[in-house]
Amino acid sequence: MMNYVKRIRLREEPNKYSYLHKIPAIRHLIQTKIMDFNAPVTFFVGENGTGKSTFLEAIAVSMGFNAEGGSRDFSFSTRDTHSELCELITVIKTNFPKDGFFLRAESFYNTASYLDEHSNLKRYGRKSLHAQSHGESVMALVTNRFDGNGLYILDEPETALSPQRQLSLIVEINRLIKEKSQFIIATHSPILMAFPEAEIYQFSDSGIKKVSYQDTEHYMITKRFLNAPEKMLHYLLDE
Repeated sequence: MMNYVKRIRLREEPNKYSYLHKIPAIRHLIQTKIMDFNAPVTFFVGENGTGKSTFLEAIAVSMGFNAEGGSRDFSFSTRDTHSELCELITVIKTNFPKDGFFLRAESFYNTASYLDEHSNLKRYGRKSLHAQSHGESVMALVTNRFDGNGLYILDEPETALSPQRQLSLIVEINRLIKEKSQFIIATHSPILMAFPEAEIYQFSDSGIKKVSYQDTEHYMITKRFLNAPEKMLHYLLDE
């Protein structure tokens, strides 16, 4: 197992007026001071607004990645919106990755545009990511650009992917894990978070806790719906 990110330690608390204090996960980190990473694949799961992407972004920026996505040599910025959390944490590493990429679903268009302007696309399948569907471009990025021996930080990659392509992504993740890689992924996908022996941190209004796959809200709600869709729809729609 190769873990480049081994632990996050809160070095300094946010300013008392910072909006970070309103995020449950940040309040949890202020209390516990650390978060450990003990598996090659770690998932951040939970509802929107609980701090998953804020945490993920802080790790990525602390590791030298561009805040809007890309590798460590990307330098574009369309809007400076990342939080100051990256300046308050220390990332404890066991090794430094030879490769890496920060994939953000919300700014992937900007990443693709940067590549069109600044890359010959040789490492990206020799085809503009804009010339493909969103799902095709994400998979092209993973299969062509992710070289192994790397740290790959993915923020909701399933946004562009059908269930079948999510299964394909699992295959690629497994390939890269065998090539000494580490993944940290924020996701809502019960398909992706089923990856074997992954570590799952569930973010909620009460903070952060490590959970099993079957204990995630995503698994339980999806299973309940698929087992009896008519019953749940009847309840939801009050019919």
